[in-house]
Amino acid sequence: MKTTGNTVFISGGSAGIGLAIAQKLSAEGNRIIINGRNPDRLQKALSELKDAVAIQGDLSLETDRVRIARELAEQYPDVNIIVNNAGAAFMNNLSDSANNAAEKAYQEINTNYLSIIHFTSLVLPLLLKQDDAAIVNVTSIAVFRGNKFLPTYAASKAALHSYTQGLRDTFADNNKLNIYEVYPPLVNTEFSAEIGGANGIPASEVADELFLALAQNQFEVPVGETKHIHQLTAQISANTH
Repeated sequence: MKTTGNTVFISGGSAGIGLAIAQKLSAEGNRIIINGRNPDRLQKALSELKDAVAIQGDLSLETDRVRIARELAEQYPDVNIIVNNAGAAFMNNLSDSANNAAEKAYQEINTNYLSIIHFTSLVLPLLLKQDDAAIVNVTSIAVFRGNKFLPTYAASKAALHSYTQGLRDTFADNNKLNIYEVYPPLVNTEFSAEIGGANGIPASEVADELFLALAQNQFEVPVGETKHIHQLTAQISANTH
C-alpha cells in the first residue's frame, strides 16, 4: 500500500514501539494520531512529532473505545490505517497461589485481545470507505511459545494472532483493506524493562520493518530473532496443507 499521505491512528503511541512507529511514519509524510492513557506522556510524545495530534483515552474501557471511534469518524474521516499497539503485560508466577494469576490474565486478555476485537469492529466502517486501508496488529514473538515469566501475556498475544489470521481471511477478497501482523521480539522499552528489555532491540527497528512491509504488501512482519521462528513455522504450516 502507499507509505505516504496516510492518516494513521496508533494506540499506545506515546512511548515505546507505538511512538517509534509514529516517528517513522510521520517522517515519511503521514498524518499521525496517537492515543494513550496518560495526558502528560501524550504531550511529551507530541513534542517529538511533527503536526501530530493526540486522542487521550484507555482503549481497555468500552466507553473510551466507543468515544474514540466516534471522534475518529467525525473529526478524522480520512483515517485509513489503524495500528493496534496498546498492550498490558504482567509477570505472572503460576506456582504462587497468592499471585492472583487470573486477575492479571483477565487484564491482559481484555487489553490485548477483546478490546482490539471491539475497537476494530467500531472502526471498520470508516476503514471500508477508504481506497487504501490497513489494520496493523502488534503481537509478539511470544505467540509461538509461552514462557514461565509471562505465560498469560503470551496466551493473550497468541489469541490476537489467531484473530488477526481470521480477520485477514475474512477480507482476503477486499483489495482495499489489508491486515498486517507485527511480531516484535524483546524490545528495549519501558514496557519491557521488568523482563530485561535493556537487552532488546531498539523500538525503531520494529518501526522500520513495518514501514518496509507496508511498502511491499508484506502482511506478516517478523522482526529481529522472530524472523527465524516465523520462517520455521511458515514451512511447517505449508507442509500441512
